[in-house]
Amino acid sequence: MATYDFPPMLIDAQDELDQVRADLRTLFERVPWSVEPMGAWEWRPASRTASPGWDPVDAVEIARLRARELELAEVIVCHPYWTEFAPGDVLAARDALKHHHVQKPADASV
Repeated sequence: MATYDFPPMLIDAQDELDQVRADLRTLFERVPWSVEPMGAWEWRPASRTASPGWDPVDAVEIARLRARELELAEVIVCHPYWTEFAPGDVLAARDALKHHHVQKPADASV
């Protein structure tokens, strides 16, 4: 597996993106299934109980987190660091950034 010398800004942005996505998952698990109030329904094989809709505070927080997620994704994808790679190698490097915390240092053999 190749190792990469990611700029600290990219690592920080990826770490924050991971945290924002974790926060969104946690929030989505807590809020009702429907954004707006909606009655119960049943349709084989699925059904849903009535939803009171999202609390306005939760809706604002979800919108804020989604906006931040997009900002961070743009910072990562558009960073000039990726121009150092051949087009066929960018995907592997970006994937390595997502897993940078498990990347072995280049001098791990010492």
